[in-house]
Amino acid sequence: MSVKSSNAMRRRFCYNYAVLGSIEEAAVRAGFPRESALEEGIGCLKSGHCRALIDELRQTLADSDDVAAGLKRLAFGNCSDAVYLVFADELPPASVINQLDLFNVSEIKRIKGGGVEVKLFDRMKALEKLFELRNTCSDRNSAEQLIKALSADSRDDDEYD
Repeated sequence: MSVKSSNAMRRRFCYNYAVLGSIEEAAVRAGFPRESALEEGIGCLKSGHCRALIDELRQTLADSDDVAAGLKRLAFGNCSDAVYLVFADELPPASVINQLDLFNVSEIKRIKGGGVEVKLFDRMKALEKLFELRNTCSDRNSAEQLIKALSADSRDDDEYD
């Protein structure tokens, strides 16, 4: 692998890790083989350049902490891989299944007739939780601003005593 393509994969790892928070999944999405994804991802995280880029990306995406990012994926994520799995005539090989994005899947069952039942997480519930999280953060920021304003007023009063 060339240095240029290696650097591009490491950069893609950083982008994916900043959003997903999963070392292995970020490495697979960046193009590293699943068999060595965890090891490659950890190698990327050991790099000061990668850590700096991830920190920069997380600051840019300040509203997407791990919980909010997961809720956003549940609420707005793509379910096409789950649909593929349900309508496949045969169970795909493990190598294909490993490449599927099944983040939105909460349960998979084999049915007696040979079919597959796939349950997805509730998008509305994820949206409700995301809304609650945003309101909590908003309330916390408002409270912090009020405390700062009150403490600034009290400091101003102290100057005139």
